[in-house]
Amino acid sequence: MPAFDSLGLPKDVVDELAKNGVTTPFPIQAATIPDAIEGRDVLGCGRTGSGKTLAFGLPVLLRCAERRAAANRPRALVLVPTRELAHQVRDAFRIYARVLGVKVGDVVGGSSYTRQINELRRGVDVLVATPGRLSDLIDQGACDLGDVEISVLDEADQMCDMGFMPQVSELLDMVRPDGQTLLFSATLDGDVDKLVRRYMNDPQTHSVDPPVSQVTLMEHHLLKVLPRDKNKIVTQIAARDGRTLLFVRSKYRADTISEQLAEAGVPSASLHGGKTQSVRTRTLAKFREGKIQALVATDVAARGIHIDGIDLVVNIDLPTGHKDYLHRGGRTARAGAAGAVVSLVAPNQRRMARRLLSDAGVDAKQHLVNPGDELLSEVTGAKEPSWEPWIEPPEPVRERRGRGGPRRGGYGGGGYRGGGGGGYRGGGGGGYRGGNGGGYRGGDSRGEGGGGYRDDRPRTEGGGGYRDDRPRTEGGYRGGERRTEGGYRGGDRRGGGGGGYRGGNGGGYRGGPRRNDRNDRYDSAPQR
Repeated sequence: MPAFDSLGLPKDVVDELAKNGVTTPFPIQAATIPDAIEGRDVLGCGRTGSGKTLAFGLPVLLRCAERRAAANRPRALVLVPTRELAHQVRDAFRIYARVLGVKVGDVVGGSSYTRQINELRRGVDVLVATPGRLSDLIDQGACDLGDVEISVLDEADQMCDMGFMPQVSELLDMVRPDGQTLLFSATLDGDVDKLVRRYMNDPQTHSVDPPVSQVTLMEHHLLKVLPRDKNKIVTQIAARDGRTLLFVRSKYRADTISEQLAEAGVPSASLHGGKTQSVRTRTLAKFREGKIQALVATDVAARGIHIDGIDLVVNIDLPTGHKDYLHRGGRTARAGAAGAVVSLVAPNQRRMARRLLSDAGVDAKQHLVNPGDELLSEVTGAKEPSWEPWIEPPEPVRERRGRGGPRRGGYGGGGYRGGGGGGYRGGGGGGYRGGNGGGYRGGDSRGEGGGGYRDDRPRTEGGGGYRDDRPRTEGGYRGGERRTEGGYRGGDRRGGGGGGYRGGNGGGYRGGPRRNDRNDRYDSAPQR
């Protein structure tokens, strides 16, 4: 097997790979990277977990390192079927993008439009996207694919199965017609073949695994169970040591079973399309970190989860087709590790299960099991749970502090930050940061009715003074001279009832001739 430095990658990228423990390329990487770097269209066929992300990721990053993208106009596009997969591809890219000075962004549903629009506006070299959200942003004028030189379709068969074929075609029609296309898929039939014939130019085809095949490092078991025993068997399997991924057919089933497992003492959670993206992201992080050991998921997760250390996948509910079976099973035995896939079947499901496995090219071992059987423990590692309800510990609350440091003093009674009653940061009653009663940051005492602001002199009745060295009469505000009723910021005397604003005379608005009583801001000013 060749080394990475013989595939045409620069030394700093090879060094970064080695630093991350990636020293020997997987077959799909060794086969496709040289062709992709040379600018050829590449068609890669391999099962999930075979190393495809770096197989297309490294050539894409090298291509984008040549020059920066303009605002809202990415230079490379990676289309994926699910949000989880988009985040994982983005994170895998960013490790090596930093070395090359390339900016990677993502556009997925369930996340903030504003964040994504701002990220695109700042310039994204490589855009990882789900088709639906990207089409929305293009319709809004927030993204233009006219500069895209290299396009990648990852898990193309899954995108077609999920009904994204029309959107994918529309998006590929927007990129540069002379650009490069890389397509990776576990199967190459149906709509995938249409994409290949329409958008790829003499692609170099590399198939490192047959589209449907038994994975040598993955064991397959068919467990025949009685309906009355199924829930207990599921609980005992989930209580095993290690991470376990359990698949069901509906959101309701996912939530119900995860709650049952938690009641039995198994740290567990559910993952499905009915949860917000932030909840799904946090749940995956807890599963990855070992805070929960059993994850009950719908097929939304079959393509999106890439977590090391999942050594058992359990099909509580059988998938609808052999492709879904392979996608679910692909969450284990990844990147050369061993794993097992276990499917639970009732007596009336056995014929359907055998046909499903046959279509998937899988030769599964069949067992008749009961709760607590030694054979069940031998095949799955099942054990008796604690039966003491598991309660997820609350997440730590971060202390939020304002610019002014921790608050002191009462709020509502006896003042806000005040030393005395009713003050707001005031030293005495009714003050706001004032030293004594009624003051606002003032150094001295305020007179009756308070309201003084930053002054060193006492205020008279009716106060309201503001930054002035002279006594105020009724309603004075920031003037250099004496104010009468209603004055506001003017250089001269205001007339009664005028309500002037920055005017030179009573009732005016920022200067000009004197306004009559009751004139407002605009209608008495000269029209120009």
